[in-house]
Amino acid sequence: MMTPHQLKSAHVRLDELKNLLNQYSYEYYTLDRPSVSDAVYDSLMDELKQLEAAHPEWVTLDSPTQRVGNKLRDGFRKVRHTKRMVSLSDVFDRNEVEAWIKRTDKLVPGRKHEFFTDIKMDGLACALIYQDGVLTQAVTRGDSFIGEDVTSNVRTIKNVPLRLHKAPGFEKFLAGRTEIRGEVVILKKDFEQLNEQQRANEQPEFANPRNLAAGTIRQLDPALVAARPLHFRGYDVIRDDSSEVPTNSFAYQVLTALGITRNAQASTFADLAAVMNFVDMWDKKRHDLPFNTDGLVIKLNDRKLYDDLGMVGKNPRGAVAFKYAAEEATTVVRDIVISIGRTGAATPVAVFDPVVVAGTTVQHASLHNADEIARLDVRRGDTIVIFKAGDIIPQVQTVLKELRPAGSQPIDYPAELARQYPELEFVRPDGEVVYRAKGLTGSIILKRALAHFASKGALDIDTLGEKNVEVLVDAELVHDLADIYLLKKSQLLKLERFAEVSAQKLINAITAKKQPPLERFIYGLGIRHVGIQTATDIVNHFVNDSVNIRSDNSANDDQSTKMNDVIHNFQSKHEEDLSTPRSELLGFLRQATLDDLQKVEGVGAVVAESIAAWFTDNDNLLLLDKFTKLGVEPIVQRAGDTLAGQSFVITGTLKSMSRDAAAEKIRALGGTFQTSVGQSTTYLVAGGKVGASKLKKAEKYGTQIINEAEFEAILKGNLDQ
Repeated sequence: MMTPHQLKSAHVRLDELKNLLNQYSYEYYTLDRPSVSDAVYDSLMDELKQLEAAHPEWVTLDSPTQRVGNKLRDGFRKVRHTKRMVSLSDVFDRNEVEAWIKRTDKLVPGRKHEFFTDIKMDGLACALIYQDGVLTQAVTRGDSFIGEDVTSNVRTIKNVPLRLHKAPGFEKFLAGRTEIRGEVVILKKDFEQLNEQQRANEQPEFANPRNLAAGTIRQLDPALVAARPLHFRGYDVIRDDSSEVPTNSFAYQVLTALGITRNAQASTFADLAAVMNFVDMWDKKRHDLPFNTDGLVIKLNDRKLYDDLGMVGKNPRGAVAFKYAAEEATTVVRDIVISIGRTGAATPVAVFDPVVVAGTTVQHASLHNADEIARLDVRRGDTIVIFKAGDIIPQVQTVLKELRPAGSQPIDYPAELARQYPELEFVRPDGEVVYRAKGLTGSIILKRALAHFASKGALDIDTLGEKNVEVLVDAELVHDLADIYLLKKSQLLKLERFAEVSAQKLINAITAKKQPPLERFIYGLGIRHVGIQTATDIVNHFVNDSVNIRSDNSANDDQSTKMNDVIHNFQSKHEEDLSTPRSELLGFLRQATLDDLQKVEGVGAVVAESIAAWFTDNDNLLLLDKFTKLGVEPIVQRAGDTLAGQSFVITGTLKSMSRDAAAEKIRALGGTFQTSVGQSTTYLVAGGKVGASKLKKAEKYGTQIINEAEFEAILKGNLDQ
């Protein structure tokens, strides 16, 4: 249930979205000069649809969700198409393609289908009309029924034949009316050259090839059109007697015979599996195409069957457009946090509402430095466009300032550094764009990080204490945490601190920690605000609960689950992909949203954002890759959860075990180890030299006070269960 304030904010957001989308629609349909991509428009439209679905009483006639069509701008003569230039229904995965095929089978039972597929070009749809083989007219798609006569401009396109080519066996297509439908595009290499010229002339760059092609074909001056590298690619042939073109594959033979450029990738397939193999192949290879694309067209190859199936609404039943995952999307910035990298560099990270971009859910992106924040003028609460091409890491492309909340403030980067890291001082060296923590060189940070990684609370690597860490870093044998797994005995023997026995002992100790407990490994990474208890709670929440790992007291293999199995299960459940770098190690944390993280016991907004920032740093992701390549596989090893819901505090000295060992046993049984007594504390374990303040607090909160023997009995009793 929304509060009145939240309700008002949602209504304001809805009105802002309506106004902005109407403006974008005017630019796209009437002026043919869109200022944003289709993906950005679709993302904002989806948000508006969700708001209206939640509040149907807010839907008005001026909403773009209620729009039927847009009036075309005057300036070109209107022409009615002899056959409607239809648009296709969109599908996004194999299941939707299969559902389309099943619907077709119901309408024409017992027919075996052949499928025709081609790359969907991102350009301006256009029909070329040839009379007795001579180009007489070119018409845009328009509203699908009526287009605009752009003949004078299309005639300037160099690969459009003014007279169709004569080819043996295809002579009939040179008699009477032949209509060629296709796309006017600008090839990627030509677009890049145009923008190079724009930069050289200190002119603004063009937004994208599709917008430029559409805008060019609408110019009133053919001389300007001729100066632009427009390109035509055909995809259909229409004759008055439709039987002359029985299949779509034959239509492509006709295109080639008549001298019309068409896609060489087009293919026919006999079943769904082959179609989807084609879809998957071009999903990976589409960036190698000479033109931009956002998907493929899948049609029934038999054109009579296609026509007989007719239309449903404004879309034909006999074809669909398979859309690849959008590479742009909109989302809202919730916070900007700063991460300190291994060299002391302070990197700002935008944390935003989770959004799917290019098939991957992303929720944070690096803002690189203070200058980039200033260039984008990105602020908390801003609606931003996220961009991701192929396997490139997500980037903030732009800010939609029209949707900026009232009262937002620019980011004061030095002030943010002081607020988020009050214990550090930062400087920006001359000639550099990054702020760095003063007094923290790369080697100092590495020594601290490695000492922590090897400490008893983390991986507990025997003999890798502070002094040996200093020697290894100073000798440049270790450049990151994973490098310890590359150390060789022969390298150590060259150092003063190592002899035959001590060198072998360290190598053995490091090798023995190639399968550390997962919570210790997470803690050892040194993620800001993530202590061992938080790391344990994270593992319990995401791994043990989400993946439902069970363990018993049998063989060690039954008690331990390798991390790669955990990740496989988690990824199968969520069907997510990981961006480059593609480490599977801790993939469940990379994919967790801020809301997911804050569901973990003891994890609030600050800790969640710190974790998100750590997994945004490319160096950290490369480090996880390196651990995986070196065979480091953290394990989940638990004796059970019989102490779940019980919290322990230890005061004084225990005789039978160290405090760290006691804490580990508590956590292994699902309990919580606390450092101070609070209302949630179940037991205060009183050892030797008991602290009076903790005893007082225990009495105040009604916490049960037990001695070491009673504590051991609890551990033993639960282990025996």
